[in-house]
Amino acid sequence: MSASINNDKATLAFSSLNLHQDLLKNLSTLGYQEMTPIQAMSLPEMLVGKDVIAQGKTGSGKTAAFGLALLEKLEVKRFRIQSMVLCPTRELADQVAKEIRKLARAVHNIKVLTLCGGTPFGPQIGSLEHGAHIIVGTPGRIEEHVIKGTLKLDDLNLLILDEADRMLEMGFEAALDNIIERTPLDRQTLLFSATFPKQIQAISESIMTEPVMVKVSESEDQSNISQRFFQVEDDTQRFAALRLLLLDNPVESTAIFCNTKKETQAVCNALHDDGFSVLALHGDLEQKDRDQTLLRFANKSVAILVATDVAARGLDIDALDLVVNYHIAHDSEIHIHRIGRTGRAGAQGLAISLYSDKESYKVGLIEDALEQTIKPELLPATDVLKNDRHQAKMATIQIDGGKKQKVRPGDILGALTAKNSGAEISGKDIGKINVLDIKAYVAVDKKILKLALRKLTNGKMKGRSFKVRHLTV
Repeated sequence: MSASINNDKATLAFSSLNLHQDLLKNLSTLGYQEMTPIQAMSLPEMLVGKDVIAQGKTGSGKTAAFGLALLEKLEVKRFRIQSMVLCPTRELADQVAKEIRKLARAVHNIKVLTLCGGTPFGPQIGSLEHGAHIIVGTPGRIEEHVIKGTLKLDDLNLLILDEADRMLEMGFEAALDNIIERTPLDRQTLLFSATFPKQIQAISESIMTEPVMVKVSESEDQSNISQRFFQVEDDTQRFAALRLLLLDNPVESTAIFCNTKKETQAVCNALHDDGFSVLALHGDLEQKDRDQTLLRFANKSVAILVATDVAARGLDIDALDLVVNYHIAHDSEIHIHRIGRTGRAGAQGLAISLYSDKESYKVGLIEDALEQTIKPELLPATDVLKNDRHQAKMATIQIDGGKKQKVRPGDILGALTAKNSGAEISGKDIGKINVLDIKAYVAVDKKILKLALRKLTNGKMKGRSFKVRHLTV
């Protein structure tokens, strides 16, 4: 069974749904007026308790879709684990938990607990002992808790698999089986996936009951993305072409996708040596480095991110100007998913793809998927090599204090804008502020970096001083 969408404005309004008034009021304050296609197709089905398989790219609004279904189903007075969201990476789990908390702001006393690898096991046990309504986490760590008996799923009535295709790609199938075996049979199950390989079909048949299939039309979804293709002879010319195209398109945020971890780091190193503002994101990095890389790219203190597909899952950047496929993806659905990261929220997006003669058959598959003819373009003239390498406008400052030290974003903002040292900092020169458990990060305009460091070093937050440092590329 599949769902269809009615484009009538009234039926696209969140107010047309049978949602609690507190949730609707909060959606209005968040500026959420009309549903995205995936929300309009899936939410009505989820709200009546049906199992749903939804296929849609990152940025389609799927997190808000299952987040609202989850919150509507929740019984706050029953302090038991009622819902669980499984994600392939810690980065995505953190973002999902953050979105659910944002959607739940108007409903008091909802506890969302994140369980992921890369963080100590002991404190998670303590948090579980205190109870929760909603668990968000990665399969490996959740399986570990389930096996050790520190996580009980007896009261679970809603299971959500987010980015299910990537969880299978990353080898989590056995862990998923182990976890799902320990959940009640009469639960509701929601499965979200950017692509739909045969493995997804198989797993959905084994864990779901008469699921409704929802799929957003990619062609409709990507009408605002301009695609350009360039043919290269070999890897030497491939990197030369990349340099020319980056210098010809000096935008604020660029993501370059590579097919392997080794290639990702090599491209990043070569761009860095050539003077570009760039960082790499791949599975061989320590979790701390991955977290900092994502944070710095999101807060505009790094202009270019070179990444593998798996590592970039959970990459949630509001305004990604350019996507470059350094090699064509192995699968046309992955290609469509990659380029869908630009052109968000109706903005114009640009996607550039490099391919050799050996990859021509992949271009043919993309032509079939997009139902359009692809013609390679001429590369920019070499005189663009004289152009300046685009640099990020912002810089990131790390503060050695976070939530556990009671530091809040307002404290950091106050310390930076305090009129206590002659020179002043305007709020417009301060970017994103991220407060984690024991660290905090603030993006500032590079032109006031030294002043910001001085103010944070000499000033006080919560009556005490904290060590600060500039994170360099």
